[in-house]
Amino acid sequence: MLGLKRFAAGLALVLAIVPASEALAFDSDAMLKVATDQARVLKIDRPAETVIIGNPAIVDVTIHDASTLVLTGRSYGVTNLVVLDARGNSIVDEQVIVTSNELGTVRVYRQAQRVTFACSPECEPTVTIGDDGGTFDASFGQFQTRQSMAVGAAK
Repeated sequence: MLGLKRFAAGLALVLAIVPASEALAFDSDAMLKVATDQARVLKIDRPAETVIIGNPAIVDVTIHDASTLVLTGRSYGVTNLVVLDARGNSIVDEQVIVTSNELGTVRVYRQAQRVTFACSPECEPTVTIGDDGGTFDASFGQFQTRQSMAVGAAK
């Protein structure tokens, strides 16, 4: 309990020190947004030569053609995307925020543990970042087993 009180006191101190202008600098409306396990098409106004992702574990980019990029959310977080043309000039230099995709899901909380169900229309457990480790691992193991069976049957 003492650790939680120290954390809260430290957070209050940090919030008191950060100027209001810096606290408002995080504007998620100005960022490119992608949900986990979802893709978003990004059209650019001239051909891309180089594409740089700050953290590819958060978002992945596939080059569809010289002026079309596809961003896929990998895990929650904020990173950046830089796209350069053949001359090295910036076409895109944006922050990318990857959020959870809660559409059609139900989250069940038992104290600090969370389990997510995909409900469309029947509810089934789904593998979601942030869920209880045991449930996540069990669901993932079942998914892998099912995939192996399907691939084996297709051969």
